[in-house]
Amino acid sequence: MSSETTVNSGREEGRKTAPGPILLLGAPGVGKGTQAKELIKVWGIPQISTGDLLRGNVAQGTELGKTAKEIMGRGDLVPDSLVNEMVAVRLTQPDTANGYILDGFPRTLVQAGWLDGRLAERVGGLPVVAVSIQVDYNQLLRRITGRRNCPVCQCIYNVYGKPPAKEGFCDVDGAALVQRADDTEKVFAERMRAYEALTAPVVEHYRAQGRFAEVDGDRPIAEIAAGIVTAVGRLRG
Repeated sequence: MSSETTVNSGREEGRKTAPGPILLLGAPGVGKGTQAKELIKVWGIPQISTGDLLRGNVAQGTELGKTAKEIMGRGDLVPDSLVNEMVAVRLTQPDTANGYILDGFPRTLVQAGWLDGRLAERVGGLPVVAVSIQVDYNQLLRRITGRRNCPVCQCIYNVYGKPPAKEGFCDVDGAALVQRADDTEKVFAERMRAYEALTAPVVEHYRAQGRFAEVDGDRPIAEIAAGIVTAVGRLRG
């Protein structure tokens, strides 16, 4: 089956499903952002990223944004309560009526409990279903540590999977490629430990309620998206 056929099949299946709120889970480097874009094509629902919400509120100078900016200015972490408020405001917007794709929230059990309670207040509303994109640790390590960026045209290469024609230099403009400071094995290992510590309780929370599924993330983009659509359909069935 071609990638185009897979995407079209996924879209047809997706249209038969009321998507509702969907939480995308996955370790650093699994491609959650890429999959969110694919699911937007299928369902026409927005992606809600807490990072984007935080930056947007700060940039727009909202009351929540001013509070967050002051907290971050002191070098402190923005508390769950403030993030929850930003999410609550976002969920009142009309484009969320048929569902939305959550990226980066809820990332803790406290946030998951808050969101479940919030959604339970809506008459006829659907609860969150969580889908985790699974990729082998060593494969993720190669994706992250092998990544090289062109500082001029922003092209991204991977020394293991998508190397440039000339080692160390961009195919487009010949600029010397660079490795981001956080694309190292040490930083990746730390991020993985933090992710697993925070997310494991969230996974078990949704698994215990029969609202959790896993999909193989070591496949072509379109096939992963189709797998997520199928998983959501099964969880909503």
